[in-house]
Amino acid sequence: MTLPLLTEPIGLRAADLGDAGERARIDAFVRAQPLATPFHLTSWQIAVARGCRQRAHCLVAERADGAIAGILPLTEIRSMLFGRALVSSGFGVGGGILAERETAVTPLAAAGWALAERLGCPTVELRGGAEPGEGWTSDSDTYLGFVGPLAADDETELAGIPRKHRAEVRKGLAADLEVVAGRDRALAAEQYAVYAESVRNLGTPVFPARLFREVLSQFGDDADILVVRHHGAPVASVLTLYFAGTAFPYWGGGTFAARELRANERMYFALMGHARRRGCTRFDFGRSKAGTGPAAYKQHWGFDPQPLRYFKRSAAGHPARDVNPLNPKYQTRIARWKKLPLWVANAAGPMISRGLG
Repeated sequence: MTLPLLTEPIGLRAADLGDAGERARIDAFVRAQPLATPFHLTSWQIAVARGCRQRAHCLVAERADGAIAGILPLTEIRSMLFGRALVSSGFGVGGGILAERETAVTPLAAAGWALAERLGCPTVELRGGAEPGEGWTSDSDTYLGFVGPLAADDETELAGIPRKHRAEVRKGLAADLEVVAGRDRALAAEQYAVYAESVRNLGTPVFPARLFREVLSQFGDDADILVVRHHGAPVASVLTLYFAGTAFPYWGGGTFAARELRANERMYFALMGHARRRGCTRFDFGRSKAGTGPAAYKQHWGFDPQPLRYFKRSAAGHPARDVNPLNPKYQTRIARWKKLPLWVANAAGPMISRGLG
C-alpha cells in the first residue's frame, strides 16, 4: 500500500514580471483566492515600480504539478531618507503572503527574507496576508480597516448611515455640487490637483503624478476617478480600485472649501451609488490609524473598525523602518510642510514620497 505524502513538495522561484503570460497566470491565481486584495495583482506591482521608480519582485510557490500554491509580491524600496526595505505590497495597504495551501507559507516567508538579505534590505514589511511564522513580529494595534456591504439603493444606503452623520450627508446632497466620474486625462489632472492640496494640508508629501497615471493604465476599467465640482472648480476627488465585487476608494481628498460644502460627504455617497451600478456589493473605506480623526470619520458613516495585522522582520542591529507620520520625530516636519506654498510642496513631495513605500 502506498501512503500519501504528509507534506506536499513545494518549489520556489522568482516570477518574470516582464512576461505577459506569467503575469496573467499569477493574476488568475490571485483572483481565485478569497483573501486576495488588489495589492496582490501584478498590475499594482508594475504600476508602483514605474510610478515611483522602485523595483518589483514576486516570489511564486508551485506544487509538483506546476500549479501555483502561493505568491509573495514585494516592492524593493530604496530611500536616502527612510532606508531600504522590501514591502508587500509597496504603496498599498494590503498584501503579504497569499497562499492556497498552508505548506507554501513558511517557504515563501523564508524566501522573502533571503531575498531581502541578498538585496541589502534590512527590513521586510508584510501588510497583511498569512502569518509568516518564527522570526517575525506582528502588529495589530496601529491600523484599522473599514469594510462593509453596500445597500440595495441610495435610499437604503442613506438610511443606514448613523443619524448625526446622515444629516451631514444630506447637506452635501443639497449643496450646489456636480459629480463626474470617468478615466480621461482632464479628470485625472483634476483629481491629482485636489489630492495634492489635500495631503499638503495634512503635512505629508504627495506621491508622484506618474503613480496615479500608471495605476489607471495598468488597472484599465478596474479603476476610475470621481470628482466633485463647485461652480466648475474641483473641490473633492477620489481614485477608486474595483476588485472582486468590492470598491476600494484609495487616493481621495478635498480642498479647504470641501468641508463647508460637505463635498467629501457628497463624494463618498455618490461613489457608493457608482460602485453599486458597477456591480459591487462591498465598500472598503480603507485603513486608518487607530485613535485618529480619519478612523472616527469612517465610523461616523457606520463602518465597524477591524484591526489589520501587519508583520515585520529586521536584520540584527537594525531597528525596523518606521514611516508612521504619528511618530513624534516627524511632527515638526509635518507642521512645516503644512505651511509650504502648494507649488513647492508639489515639486518636492514626489522626490520624498517615492521612498515611503
